[in-house]
Amino acid sequence: MAHLSPLLKQATPVIADRGDGALIFDEQDRRYLDFTAGIGVTSTGHAHPDVVAAAQAQIGKIIHAQYTTVMHRPLLDLVERMSEVLPAGLDSMFFVNSGSEAVEAALRLARQATGRPNVITFHGGFHGRTVAAASMTTSGTKFRSGFAPLMPGVHVAPFPNPTHYGWSQEESTRFALRELDYLLQTISAPQDTAAFLIEPVLGEGGYVPASAEFMAGLRERADRHGILLVVDEVQTGWGRTGRFWGHQHFDVTPDVLVTAKGIASGFPLSGIAASEELMSRAWPGSQGGTYGANAVACAAALATLDVMQREDLVANARDRGEQLRARLETSADRYAQITDVRGLGLMLGAEFRTPEGEPDGATAARAQQAAAEHGLLLLTCGAWSQVVRFIPALVVTQAQVDEAADLWERTLTSVL
Repeated sequence: MAHLSPLLKQATPVIADRGDGALIFDEQDRRYLDFTAGIGVTSTGHAHPDVVAAAQAQIGKIIHAQYTTVMHRPLLDLVERMSEVLPAGLDSMFFVNSGSEAVEAALRLARQATGRPNVITFHGGFHGRTVAAASMTTSGTKFRSGFAPLMPGVHVAPFPNPTHYGWSQEESTRFALRELDYLLQTISAPQDTAAFLIEPVLGEGGYVPASAEFMAGLRERADRHGILLVVDEVQTGWGRTGRFWGHQHFDVTPDVLVTAKGIASGFPLSGIAASEELMSRAWPGSQGGTYGANAVACAAALATLDVMQREDLVANARDRGEQLRARLETSADRYAQITDVRGLGLMLGAEFRTPEGEPDGATAARAQQAAAEHGLLLLTCGAWSQVVRFIPALVVTQAQVDEAADLWERTLTSVL
């Protein structure tokens, strides 16, 4: 009998049978508040009726219309509709299936468009598990160890992480920019550097937001040296942070935007956006793929965009995020083991540390597991898995946020 790989480790013991918005029900019909959203994928919640209807209608027409062979209407409509939400000037798109693929497409574009070999990433970033994407990932060794050699041409600069360094945001930002300049002076000369690749909020790295000063510093250096600023919005995009794109919190426009996860409410779809002028500098034949821009996934993405606009889900992410953060901070005040609550919108993390100030992944894991027993599904992140993250669907209600916060408080009481 065949089995799943033993390397696949489930974060919870739940066998999901059905979902409804921010809820999951198991095979015994037990109800769970799902504050994982499939790692930020089910933006409009589980089985939103509009997304279900769009997917069902498209399945009855055509499922797979390979888009370098024939074109299909959901893709054409999605490209047109994306102009409503993309940053000004980013008017050309390429679609694939996963975040890793989109990141690698952005890398290929950056290298071909600039003719430069190197890319600078930032410590704690997660960009995927394929070889090139893992080579640019530094959120944990589990994503990059054991299959060396990795892709060359990747250099890592500090991310302004106040909790890690034990400094203020201002001190961390000054340090990170100073070290970036040092890297450009000593390791990867500007004329050899194709791109800066950064998450506006570290995802797997611990839910750490960047700062406006740091992002402005990247933009200024990119402009000065002809380096492309590539923003990985795989997790932070599509309203997750309380703005449609995470970089909008910092008033900086990227040259290349990478998107995935929440774009199609659970259907596999990802892509990159750039200006038509920049995209046209890539080599002919360098973009393609069998399943990219699947017709059903594109139909689901169109429905997702409709739902987000009609139900004002970006504002809901902002408001419910403020509500949840306040409750998490109240809980943290009661327990010395929780040393930080941080994030943006509905992308929030609570960090656990020992009395000596060391990252405490063991206690975070116990809390995450105990929360599932209480009916609240959560995940961990951070280099030591010391951060418990809260990432519900954008349709989560005020009552559900309060219920989740109550369950979290009950969890902490049972664990700490």
